[in-house]
Parts: sequence; structure tokens; C-alpha cells
Amino acid sequence: VSACIPVLRLARTRKKVLFYCHFPDQLLTKRESFLKRLYRLPLDWLEEYTTGMADCIVVNSKFTASVFKDTFKSLSHINPDVLYPSLNISSFEEIVPADIADLIPKKKKFLFLSINRYERKKNLALALEALHELGGRLDSHEWDEVHLVMAGGYDTRVLENVEHYEELRRLAAKLTLNDHVTFLRSFSDEQKISLFSNSVCVLYTPSNEHFGIVPLEAMYMRCPVIAVNSGGPLESILNNVTGFLCDPLPTQFAEAMEKIVRDPLLKDTMGAAGRVRVMEKFSSEAFSEQLYQYIRRLTE
Repeated sequence: VSACIPVLRLARTRKKVLFYCHFPDQLLTKRESFLKRLYRLPLDWLEEYTTGMADCIVVNSKFTASVFKDTFKSLSHINPDVLYPSLNISSFEEIVPADIADLIPKKKKFLFLSINRYERKKNLALALEALHELGGRLDSHEWDEVHLVMAGGYDTRVLENVEHYEELRRLAAKLTLNDHVTFLRSFSDEQKISLFSNSVCVLYTPSNEHFGIVPLEAMYMRCPVIAVNSGGPLESILNNVTGFLCDPLPTQFAEAMEKIVRDPLLKDTMGAAGRVRVMEKFSSEAFSEQLYQYIRRLTE
């Protein structure tokens, strides 16, 4: 948050401030009542004013840069630079994969994976609807080899997590997908690594995501990604190279999933391209080098 910037500027020796804006804080809360809008008014003003006090402002994607411009009207003269988040690659190399044989039915050749919190804004229903659409495109033998794991962050204290998990289970039953879907709540890092390693593709369903770290994790693990063609994935995923960018429609997602099923070599070629892209553009080294350039510019 930017509220600390005025304090930093009060230091006896003048400090240069670089502010990394992941998303305007004021957009992360709803204003459903007059009292809430009144309460947020000074906080929103303070965020905008103090953000403008930074000497250098960077954001996590071109999408966030456009949101920054639309949100902070008084800062229209500022064009924030983009500093893409990095992936902690070492954690993927050090973790010992877990045995997930008990999570997935046997003889499933095509394992699709969805990873996201159980929140309605993540549009997880799209993955289930796309799977149902895919079933209508395949013959019975191919369909028997397809399975989807819906892995999601889940906290029993968060009502939306509990409600949406049940909503998705009911939708799976309605679409007669129970034999083709496994719901996994609050998975471990070890399980996540195994799921990436065993999946032919990751389904990433949120629209207008600020950036999205899951596509980076998938690509590093040599797993193609099918994502919505908006927000951060437009910048992290290369369409038809490291995955597919689609409208948030079950038919389009299913069409991309069918390509993976029909041509298993896509998993290898797209996976290899994804690993290269992460190493070149989203590694800790790439992040450090770009951050160093911003700091050099500040201190010159």
C-alpha cells in the first residue's frame, strides 16, 4: 500500500521511493451502501494522493497499467512501467512430488487441471461446462480417458469458499460429470507439483485477472495453458505456442481441449516452449535485472 510513502519522504536524508502497484487497493472492495462509499472516500483519495508521491511507479502487467490510468484520474500524467512478477523456480525443483494415485481414477490418459481459489469471480464453472462440451466431441473410448481435477484454495471460515464448492459439485452432478471430475480442496505444494507433472493441460478460467501466477507455474512445469483472452494471460501466454487464449465460452475452451486430446504431441511442444518463455521473461534473474535498471535510473 502507498500510505507509507509520505513517512518515507520525511526521512532526514531524502529517499527515492519505488512503488510496486499490483492493483489499486480501492478496486478490491465493493461499495454497496452510501455509508460504505462515504467511508471509502477519504481512503481512496489518500491512496491516489500518496501513490503519486512515489518517484517511480511500476505495475505487474500492461493490463494493470491500463487499470491504474483509469482509476487514478489525477495521475494521468504518470505512465507506470511494467515489472512482471517472477516465479520462485527453486521451490519447484526442491519439492518432492506427492503420490496422487488415490486422487485420480486409473486409466485416465488425459488429465486436465484447474487451480484457483473457490471464488465465484474465478469462473470455475467454465471448466466444468467446457469438460461437458468436450464429452460431446469425443467418442466413448476417448471420453473414458479424460479427467479433470478442480484444485482450489479453500477455507471453512470463508463462506464463499464453502458455498461455491457446493455449487460446483451440484453443477458437476447436473452435467453428469461425477465420474470425470475430482474436487481437491487446499492441496499441498507436493500435490500441486504432481498434478502439474501428470496433467496434459491447465484450464485457467478467470477474466480480467491482474496477472495470474498459475499460468507461469504451469508453463515452467511444461504444461500448456488454456486461458481467457483478457488480463494478465494475454501477456504471459503465447497463443498457439505455449497454450491457447480463448473467449470465456465452453465451446472455445472445449475446442482447445480437443486439440490437446487429438494431438498428444502438443503437450510436449507447447510445454517445452512454455518452460523457455518462463526462463527468459519471468525468472528471478529477469525480474532482478529489470528491477536493477529501475533503481539505477532512480539513483542517477
